[in-house]
Amino acid sequence: MTNSMVSKLLEVMDRTLIGPPISRKEWDYKLVPRTTMRVLKDHGLERTFDPNNPINTDLSLADEFWEAGFSLAVELGMFCPETERIVKFTEEEIEEALKNAVSEVSLGKGKDRITIKVRVPEDPSPPIAAMSALGLSVSEELYVPICQSIAQYRIVDMLLGACLDRLHGREVRSRTPYETLAGFYEAKLVKEALHRAGRPGMPVFGVEGAPTEYGFFGGFLPGGFEPECTLAICLIPEPFTLPHRILHRVAVALITGTSIEAGHMTTIGGYFGPPEGAALGAIAAHILQAASMQPTVIESTILDGRYFGNCGREALWATSVANQAKSRNSRSMVLGITSQVAGPGTDMILYETACISLAEAVSGAAIVIGTRPTACKYPNYCSGLENKFCAEILKASAGMKLSDANYVVKELLPKYERRLRDPPKGRSFKELTNLVTLKPVPDWLAIYEKVWKELEELGISKP
Repeated sequence: MTNSMVSKLLEVMDRTLIGPPISRKEWDYKLVPRTTMRVLKDHGLERTFDPNNPINTDLSLADEFWEAGFSLAVELGMFCPETERIVKFTEEEIEEALKNAVSEVSLGKGKDRITIKVRVPEDPSPPIAAMSALGLSVSEELYVPICQSIAQYRIVDMLLGACLDRLHGREVRSRTPYETLAGFYEAKLVKEALHRAGRPGMPVFGVEGAPTEYGFFGGFLPGGFEPECTLAICLIPEPFTLPHRILHRVAVALITGTSIEAGHMTTIGGYFGPPEGAALGAIAAHILQAASMQPTVIESTILDGRYFGNCGREALWATSVANQAKSRNSRSMVLGITSQVAGPGTDMILYETACISLAEAVSGAAIVIGTRPTACKYPNYCSGLENKFCAEILKASAGMKLSDANYVVKELLPKYERRLRDPPKGRSFKELTNLVTLKPVPDWLAIYEKVWKELEELGISKP
């Protein structure tokens, strides 16, 4: 950690104590939604969502959204909930942070070492495929097999562990020593899974199962997650907020020399309103996190509040616009998320995965995390195969034109979009996986092959 890093963090902390005061209610229910809608109107971006083109192909529109997002970031700043103060940044400070953003980083060891680089729309190089049972509650006895079943596929570049439901049979309670121990335990289990998969140097994320800073601290103790192999998860709970508990994580990451994954989630139907508002909020939050958290990569997720996934046409459009805006107008690396609502073992989860993976990748995401089956409703509902499929789609996207990706997505959406609010549950890990070989069962593999045949007929080549 350099003196410059310390100074930047201290300056941000100072602003959480002396910035303009505001109540949480005033911030959430008045200032943010009203300002967002006004900026949308001022920049002429209302009702620009095009349902007939779920992947935006007008890059000039993305640039207009960037300009509006920059304006929103400067005007709003970030809210510190512990002090009820606004952390403001000037245009010059934001421009400097974006100018000095990390544009490339190498993680991992040996043959599994990777380099994440800034990408732009239609980039000829593929994004990094970071696979997971994202946010899913996983039983203790299945944690290592599930992680191993994902890491076994060489097309997968990084691993993000799932969320442990127990610690040696005990419930993990937040802000207790159970959580601190669970953070360290997660690191040990992830390492064991990589060892069994023959990929001990594979880069990872940590700590996934840390509801507060205590689990995060535990994961980065000596013997836990290794800085040279890890992206430290420092996600803000709501867009435009900057809690001290997240800055705790930033401080530990800087002290240990660990690359930082900042991130946020905006919701269509939340206080950002329509798809245009969610895209604008995602861009502004990205800009503000670049200014406040010294990130290596910045995660930006746009979910549709009606079904809590991002594979419908509104979320696909908003994701593509936001990613294009960020990747074209800044040097910071964009991290995308795939969030499916169907369960594993169904063709629907593969259709969802293909659409959101294409939207993220062709719009300039440098790294994409998948998958998130059933929107995390059912414990242990995951498998390695949908993650392999996600990674394959990401690699197949290299050099694809926005118009071609848009065509594919338009062909696939009718196969599942009417089921987004009532998706199939699918089957559990034990039902879909041979627990001895960790290979998919034959009928699940047959569904995977069927969908890939459909994609090849649409012009996508399997890598």
